[in-house]
Amino acid sequence: MAAKALLAARAPSATVCPSEVARVLAREIGRDADWKDLMPIVHEAVDAMVEEEALQLSWKGALLNRRTGPYRIGRVGAIVDLRSGSEVER
Repeated sequence: MAAKALLAARAPSATVCPSEVARVLAREIGRDADWKDLMPIVHEAVDAMVEEEALQLSWKGALLNRRTGPYRIGRVGAIVDLRSGSEVER
């Protein structure tokens, strides 16, 4: 998935926005202007990857167990929960 490729190009603790993933997918299929139409597909893929423990989600420094509202995508074990100041393992 594009999320993993975006993360691989960034610092280990970095996160990406799901809209960045949708934009990459839109460019790959030649539909740059329609990236918003791909958001449901991105959300669905992210949900599956979180379920498989392949990605972690966060928002404003807090880890999320599932996607509910705005979120950022990160590597498993690399997101530091700012509430506790420690890495959170799943």
